Amino acid sequence: MRPQYLHVEGGYKVAGKNEESRQEQLECAKQVVEAGAFCVVVEGTKDEVAREISDNVPIPTIGIGASVDCDGQILVTDDMLGMFDKTPKFVRKYAELKSRSSWV
Repeated sequence: MRPQYLHVEGGYKVAGKNEESRQEQLECAKQVVEAGAFCVVVEGTKDEVAREISDNVPIPTIGIGASVDCDGQILVTDDMLGMFDKTPKFVRKYAELKSRSSWV
């Protein structure tokens, strides 16, 4: 998932829904390893594809909207605190601060 290309790609889309996308995600993770990264972020990816990536790269995988089978997880504080109009479906909201704050 590349938020910087949100409008080019037509919105947020789950990666790994078809074989081509699955292969692309796995290859991208392997390239990250070859580039010398110490971990790879797996974002907005189907569970089974995120699991496959985790099983096939020697570095930790960090999921954000991906599988619990990643080695770690990221949760965005602003999402959990309800600071935006739209909250990703995988996030549990603990507050609704957008409606209470004039600075947002």
